[in-house]
Amino acid sequence: MNKMPSKDQLLEFIRENPGAATKRDIAKAFGIKGAARIELKAMLRALGDEGHLEKKRRSFADPDVLAPVAVLVIDGQTSDGELLASPAVWTGKAAAPRALVLPNPSAPALARGDRVLAKTEAVDAPAPITHHARPIRRIAQAAARIVGVFRQADHGGRILPVGKGQGDEYQVAVGDRNGARDGELVEAEPAGPKNRMGLRKARIVARIGDPSAPKAVSLIAIHEHGIPDTFPDEVIEAAAAAEPVELGKRTDLRHLPLITIDPADARDRDDAVAAMADDNPANPGGHILWVAIADVAHYVRPGSPLDREALKRGNSCYFPDRVVPMLPDALSGDLCSLHGDVDRPCIALRIVLNAQGARLGHEFKRGLMRSHAALSYEQAQAAADGYADAATAPVLESAIKPLWAAYKALQAERDRRQPLHLDLPERKIVLDEAGQVTSVAFRDRFDAHKLIEECMVLANVCAAETLETARQPLLYRVHEEPAVDKLEALREVVGEVGLTLAKGQVLQTRHLNRLLDAAAGGEFAEMVNMSVLRSMTQAYYAPQNFGHFGLNLRRYAHFTSPIRRYADLIVHRALITVHEWGRDGLPLDQAERLADIGTAVSATERRAMVAERDTTDRYLAAYLAERVGTEMDGMVSGVARFGLFVRLDETGADGLVPISAIGHEYFQYDADAQTLKGEKSGRLIAAGMRARVRLAEAVPITGGLAFDLLELQGKPIVAGPRGRGAGGPKRKLVRAKIKRDKAKRKPRK
Repeated sequence: MNKMPSKDQLLEFIRENPGAATKRDIAKAFGIKGAARIELKAMLRALGDEGHLEKKRRSFADPDVLAPVAVLVIDGQTSDGELLASPAVWTGKAAAPRALVLPNPSAPALARGDRVLAKTEAVDAPAPITHHARPIRRIAQAAARIVGVFRQADHGGRILPVGKGQGDEYQVAVGDRNGARDGELVEAEPAGPKNRMGLRKARIVARIGDPSAPKAVSLIAIHEHGIPDTFPDEVIEAAAAAEPVELGKRTDLRHLPLITIDPADARDRDDAVAAMADDNPANPGGHILWVAIADVAHYVRPGSPLDREALKRGNSCYFPDRVVPMLPDALSGDLCSLHGDVDRPCIALRIVLNAQGARLGHEFKRGLMRSHAALSYEQAQAAADGYADAATAPVLESAIKPLWAAYKALQAERDRRQPLHLDLPERKIVLDEAGQVTSVAFRDRFDAHKLIEECMVLANVCAAETLETARQPLLYRVHEEPAVDKLEALREVVGEVGLTLAKGQVLQTRHLNRLLDAAAGGEFAEMVNMSVLRSMTQAYYAPQNFGHFGLNLRRYAHFTSPIRRYADLIVHRALITVHEWGRDGLPLDQAERLADIGTAVSATERRAMVAERDTTDRYLAAYLAERVGTEMDGMVSGVARFGLFVRLDETGADGLVPISAIGHEYFQYDADAQTLKGEKSGRLIAAGMRARVRLAEAVPITGGLAFDLLELQGKPIVAGPRGRGAGGPKRKLVRAKIKRDKAKRKPRK
């Protein structure tokens, strides 16, 4: 080319060739040689000054065009739950492009805030999507949240994290305070890379309030773990616009003696049960069991604002002082909840049992029900034991007695199946109106609890079996068998207390139950139960069926709690699709994304569990703060290199005994056997040993407890400096020798 290209020609070439837009590439493309390159350079500089071009190292790019390979930040979702991303850096004058992130099954699941390197392609799609993005690799995960107490200073201030794993303080610049006041609880994010010297910087993004205010404990966990606790306006409006369901084409089940049995403080009731004797002569002594579950799918349609928010939350979170629901209260606490004496839509399951509790058949119905009574576990159990009250007397003969008769049959079937029967008491924290802990106790466990559990397990099995037979995609509840290394560690732990878990066999739950039964009633019962629990894998949701080891079931799917679990809602939609009950079933695009949905709801479930545990720890620390210096009895619940953990008998609270407070010697840590062994004395410390401790420290803001160890297995422990030459002079001599050796090796100039 003999003549110099125009500015428009240059820009067109750069847009069409983003991967070959260096100065040399441009000159070669237009045939520019010799002194003419000076004019080309001037034109490129002018285009840059005008904002049409952006220089990137050696190449040029249009700042209003997304590069074919770019760094993106995951920052949103579509109505179908697909991820959206924006450029990490955007200097163009036009609005930043939005890219739809195409899933990569072999790559780790992405989340909001993640930075990815991705291939991009411009597409003609509905707003706001302008591009498709195919992730190459994840560059960085979303920045960890920092929740702590802000301390004001002249230069801005500092944040003292409240999380147990966040020991370092953070520095806050004056411009990053966001109006925070001294002593206020705040949420922050890291601001810039970690420096080699000094405190890491952070910027405050939200002010939570007074850390000592009533019921602030759960707020700490909510913000610390990023749990959404407010609903968008469109979600609130959608829930408020919902209306009660009429019978229509539904099956009328209002005549059935269905009742709900829940905790006394339950806010939502999503399951009801009923039973009656089977009058079929071919099934002598048999039972008809009904399980009715709230029809949440009728109100939460795929792709709706309610659906997007429910998927985002994944599940409800239950704290001692509040509930963070998956759905707004207009649905979770009203229209979807199976309250007494009101008509409610449901998906009901009719199960035929023989006299021995074996299932002979089942069928699902989409119906309209009415609960004849809303009972607590205590009420139902008292009535079954012959102490009916005003609420239970009217349904004693029609509902309670037939249910207990069916339960006896189900119990016999459970004994034959042999699910894992861990005996781990559940703590109950009682608060007053001011949010202060008044008592900590262990929840009573009645046959009423077991009855509901067996009914729900059976219903979940029926749901999985029905969908699997119909070849309908679903989310299974998967619990894989323990890993080999976990089992070996379990064998070593129980071997220390004289129990045996045989090798050379395919592990089944009955083998572990035999171990638990051998320990039952003894001093090591709780330790064995905890050790077995720790050997288990974490259950999760997946579209592939790998069975449920703990329940000893070949197939299992959560179906019975759609008000508080999104996975159950997926199963409900799948059942609607299979039975052709309506247009609110499982859409094809959602069925194709079940792997991603399973990963997402499994993550939110784990998040909720950690948040609930942290909240409980903080409340227990607050309850024990006034008892610092008190001696208490407990059991060694865990062993680590840095010390041991003791669980108190009275409250179930866990605290740390530092390794330095155990004795006068050095202790060797065995990670496989989970033991500490004294180097001189040979003293062995393992989980399950009885301990007497003194409460040395209780920090409510973090939930941390520290103990002094007084006795172990009834023998006194003398604390003091450990062996191996503890003290200063020898250490100083060693350091001096190292310094001299370095000086000798240093080359002379």
